[in-house]
Amino acid sequence: MMKIDQINDQILQELSRDGRISNIELADRVGLSPSACLRRVQELERAGVIAEYRAVLDRTKMGIGFVAYIAVGLNDHSKASQEAFERAISRAPEVRECHNITGTIEYLLRIECADLPSYKTFHTDMLGALPQVNAITSYVVMGSPKDERA
Repeated sequence: MMKIDQINDQILQELSRDGRISNIELADRVGLSPSACLRRVQELERAGVIAEYRAVLDRTKMGIGFVAYIAVGLNDHSKASQEAFERAISRAPEVRECHNITGTIEYLLRIECADLPSYKTFHTDMLGALPQVNAITSYVVMGSPKDERA
């Protein structure tokens, strides 16, 4: 595990806000020379602290206006049942995130689709048709005042 000092933390925060920032601008913001800053960024990349860079997309401009979180309970808690569910979910483009969690349900999904009718189709024809699924509870996102996912 790599030690994250104050300067590395600043570098990570700046890159989280803008992954396309130039090294010169980044160095200026964190108070380092460009060469020292580049060495630190490369070290963070080699250590796997910076796993990858991504573009943050405006989904509404792509026709995706419906977001929901879905709590999914399985009828069987076996490894085989979980693996089958995860394989099926990995093929569904509407599923943007899938988390295996503790508590009264097994999975929390983040779903993105065009609108309510397309969500209903996903809910009924895909998710509801999986033999492992025992319970589905939907939580429709009405707004996201804070969202720091990349």
